[in-house]
Amino acid sequence: MGVGTANAFGLTQYSGVDGSFFSHGAYLSEGAGYGIILGVSGAFILLVLALVWADSRYGDTRYHSEEFNTAGRTIKTGLIAVDITSHWTWSSTMLQSTNQAFQYGVSGGLWFAAGAVIQIFFFGPVAVEIKRRAPFCHTVLEIVASRWGNGPRVIFLYFLLITNVIVSAQLILGGSAVISALTGVNIYAAVFLIPIGVLIYTCVGGLKATFTSSYVHTVIIFIGLCLFGFVTYATGHVLGSPGAMYDHLQYISQLHPVDGNRHGSYLTLFSLSGIKFGILQVMSCWGIVFADQAYWQSAIAARPTAAWKGYILGGLMWYAVPFGLATSLGLTVKALDLPLTSKEANSGLVPAAAGLAILGKGGGVVVAIMVLMAITSSGSAEMVAISSLLTYDVYIPFIRKNKNPSGKLA
Repeated sequence: MGVGTANAFGLTQYSGVDGSFFSHGAYLSEGAGYGIILGVSGAFILLVLALVWADSRYGDTRYHSEEFNTAGRTIKTGLIAVDITSHWTWSSTMLQSTNQAFQYGVSGGLWFAAGAVIQIFFFGPVAVEIKRRAPFCHTVLEIVASRWGNGPRVIFLYFLLITNVIVSAQLILGGSAVISALTGVNIYAAVFLIPIGVLIYTCVGGLKATFTSSYVHTVIIFIGLCLFGFVTYATGHVLGSPGAMYDHLQYISQLHPVDGNRHGSYLTLFSLSGIKFGILQVMSCWGIVFADQAYWQSAIAARPTAAWKGYILGGLMWYAVPFGLATSLGLTVKALDLPLTSKEANSGLVPAAAGLAILGKGGGVVVAIMVLMAITSSGSAEMVAISSLLTYDVYIPFIRKNKNPSGKLA
């Protein structure tokens, strides 16, 4: 939709828009933004404190460094699956999957989800081998050091720390940009406030409490996913049916055909740009998964019988998040001819615009909460991952000069 043009479907509120969807400022109040950031963070701090207290009192668990970093190595299949879903659902999972659907149609959402789930499936056999060959390890770098020595350990430490830092940075920056655009919260304030709550409850609860709180993160994300799916395809007053979505996208394809898609359609999988993105997604995600200690620590924390099943189930659960949001919120922006610019889309504002369009301010609140859930769930896993690396691969072998504090790897 061009600047100052009429909406293709008669939605007069989006006709003659000067600039872009967010050109007239935030749709929610600044107070709502701070309330979401501080309120959700405070709620999770209290939740984790309650979990730690209940586990120590009724579960007879003693919280020490071993328990903090490995969760007692007793996590079952369901919790492993939820944890994989939780910390693979980055803020960019929601923001970029919808952006790919906005750009390339349904093929963009399909390739985003499929290209990033393959690695999780392949990690299942790796998790089994960890339980077989190094059941008492704390980090993947302990395995590297046991096999090749401290030289390769330092090299791999560099790559793992860089991965953790990059992932943590994109989590915070992407989520802060969305919340700032929705509520008007100062983006620098959001960047500093969001990690504080995650830091507090991660330091208090460690890996086991983080695993347990992942249930809540995942439940909230899936509630939002189902809500937007039903509103888009079943009950909404704007679209409300698969037929309406199909007709709208067919019409938009005639007005603004997608270059490289068959017949310029948003509904085809014959998409040159989509396939190119899919190849890039598949290749890039190998490094992100296998160079991230967060995924290794899930395997380390799992029961031997739960490791591979947890990763397979977690991959299937995660696939629904990017593909579901892409085919609901991502396609909605095109199907309603919303005046979203390429710059806004690339900044991750596609779900925010779609949520506001189909559910008003309530939809914006739901999107903000879902994004914050993605930040807190993935962020807590990254914090435990970095603390494990610094403890077991920097402090103990090089400062304390104790190569293996637990006595053995296998």
